[in-house]
Amino acid sequence: MEIGIREKSFSVGEAAQRVGLTTYTLRWYEQEGLVAPVGRDSAGRRRYTEADVNWLFLLLRLRRTGMPVRDMRRYAELARQGDRTLGARRALFEAHRARVLARMAELTEDLKALDHKIDVYRQAEEELG
Repeated sequence: MEIGIREKSFSVGEAAQRVGLTTYTLRWYEQEGLVAPVGRDSAGRRRYTEADVNWLFLLLRLRRTGMPVRDMRRYAELARQGDRTLGARRALFEAHRARVLARMAELTEDLKALDHKIDVYRQAEEELG
């Protein structure tokens, strides 16, 4: 697929910089099937569109929330199949959301433990004065 001249596009390096990845990591995302094949310019160089960059931002958010790569790959496959997979994509996100909420609850408890220890040390320091 060749990118149109008027459509704003980005080189591999520019796209990687925009989303905060290395070019190596961006290429890895492509090899893993997380990113659909990107368009090429007339010289055959890969060019990322704004839609490609937005897709990468979504993938990064999913990864940051702890979604396994296999689930991200499954989501990408489903998305490429179109609207007939809307229910499956929603279910995938609902399952991941439940995992994120459980992790948030764990982190909240962990934070409480940290806050307690900080308070204990702060009190001990004040007593030593």
